[in-house]
Amino acid sequence: MGWGGEYNIGSFKFHCGFCGSIVASDRGFQDNQAIKRIFLCPHCDKPSFFDGFGSQVPGVAPGNNIGHLPSELETLYNEARQCVSVTAYTASVLACRKLLMHIGVEQKADQGKNFIYYVEYLANNGFVPPNGKGWVDHIRKKGNEATHEIVLMKKEDAEELISFAEMLLKFIYEFPARIPTV
Repeated sequence: MGWGGEYNIGSFKFHCGFCGSIVASDRGFQDNQAIKRIFLCPHCDKPSFFDGFGSQVPGVAPGNNIGHLPSELETLYNEARQCVSVTAYTASVLACRKLLMHIGVEQKADQGKNFIYYVEYLANNGFVPPNGKGWVDHIRKKGNEATHEIVLMKKEDAEELISFAEMLLKFIYEFPARIPTV
């Protein structure tokens, strides 16, 4: 099965897995049977592969960018998101678990403690919104499951934890930074 050269292969709308833009492109490559296609993003000029069965590589990272994060937290949060885009769901869940520890230390919790210490620190020191302890506890439970049991996480698990982590990060970092200082 050969590939043709770059040419107009018909417009196709997609969410670019590299830059996150929703685009339409007619530039790319396709196999001789027009089943497998590679479209070039007109925004970042990087290729996305489509297999004709609904799969896209790289996939789209769930969640949203969050403003005003310390660089280590931003890196770890985005790492959890990018893991999902390449179907590394267990790694994403583990990164979300680790994110809780980093948030705790960033908010002045002692370093070198066990994981539950950081979860309780965040909850007991006002870093978890009302009715949000369940989110943090869910991240803890899924993270523990991924860490201590022989079980693989699913896409839904990773996306759910990223959603919870996103809300927590917005609550602690982004929303307070939006308040004008007097």
